[in-house]
Amino acid sequence: MADLVLRAALPGDFARIVALNDAEVTATSAMDVARLGLLDALAAYHRVVELEGLVVAFLLAMDDGAAYDNDNFRWFAARYPRFLYVDRIVVDAGHAGLGLGSRLYRDLFEHARRAGIGTVVCEYNLEPPNPASAAFHARFGFNEVGTRRLADGSKRVSMQAASVPPHGSTGTLP
Repeated sequence: MADLVLRAALPGDFARIVALNDAEVTATSAMDVARLGLLDALAAYHRVVELEGLVVAFLLAMDDGAAYDNDNFRWFAARYPRFLYVDRIVVDAGHAGLGLGSRLYRDLFEHARRAGIGTVVCEYNLEPPNPASAAFHARFGFNEVGTRRLADGSKRVSMQAASVPPHGSTGTLP
């Protein structure tokens, strides 16, 4: 794909990242530029996909050592000694189906491998359902390791974990 760039997120990208997040807030959680700045400071991985100069996707993840005040992060921390937690991944709806999310996840798994982290974790909505996220994560080898009710009980999430294939393994990511 011409003019596609995968790079570190920069403060100049934050307004666009927040706009992308706002468009998918039912599947993620709300944030403003100030909150994104705090999350970025905690992140072990925060990258964007830029297409023809426009940020069209992003992924934000923390490692197990982050001082992240988040119930889902703490749930994983109580169960896994070393992990990379996907806080959110968003692809602009107008650019869905181009493999941008997969490209970010392949890069994330490579980052985890280089850092010696053997597990990537995340959660996605079961109520309200998010079948696209379920199918996407299944392709990357994620399995359900628990469920949680959030907020006022109106949201239920699937807690997911995937092993990072070791360097040189014959396993490949989609």
